[in-house]
Amino acid sequence: MEKVVLKAERRDVVGKQVKAMRRAGKLPAVIYGRHTEPINVSLDAHSASLVLGRLTSSSLVTIALEGEEYPALVREKQRDFIKNRLLHVDFLAVSLTESIRATVSLTFVGVSTAVKDFNAVLVKNLESLEVECLPTDLPERIDVDITALERPGEGLRVRDIVASDKIRVLDDPETMVVVATFAKVEEEAAAAPSEEVAVTPTPAEPEMAVERGKKEEGEGEE
Repeated sequence: MEKVVLKAERRDVVGKQVKAMRRAGKLPAVIYGRHTEPINVSLDAHSASLVLGRLTSSSLVTIALEGEEYPALVREKQRDFIKNRLLHVDFLAVSLTESIRATVSLTFVGVSTAVKDFNAVLVKNLESLEVECLPTDLPERIDVDITALERPGEGLRVRDIVASDKIRVLDDPETMVVVATFAKVEEEAAAAPSEEVAVTPTPAEPEMAVERGKKEEGEGEE
């Protein structure tokens, strides 16, 4: 696994003053952990965003701070989706000699005969697994080979997933991960209504869904 390093600086800036720091191209963050007191830091916003954009929740990253290195996992990324930028990042510092529990995403690979030849549909019940291992053994993802699904109705359970012997999967072995099933066919109405009723559609107000990351305590609108 490639070692990913982010350079950080300690910061004393908090609250509303953080806005000015962001305008200067800095990304506020915090490092905390079982053996680490919370440390407020700042990162270069541009380079950090590029690195963090390709990491998964189980990717190990090293925070370089004042000559010390802190192996860590990204625990939370607060984002402003309107301006498409990161606002704040929480890093969980870990010990390389102690096992940790983490969520690892699943990647479905291969070609299922049930889908290819029988027009089945893959229904995914799980998108990730909970695992326990040393931080250095933590995979960025776990591949699920769907080639074994040859007929509609066949599925793969947690116990069927092939994972490294260095990690322990914590999910129930009998939990279904993915199943190949026939596509659902919608039934048409048995009979048409005897009378037609003219209905004038009422224009609806457009809906807007905006997801926005949290702000640090004390911050106002920019």
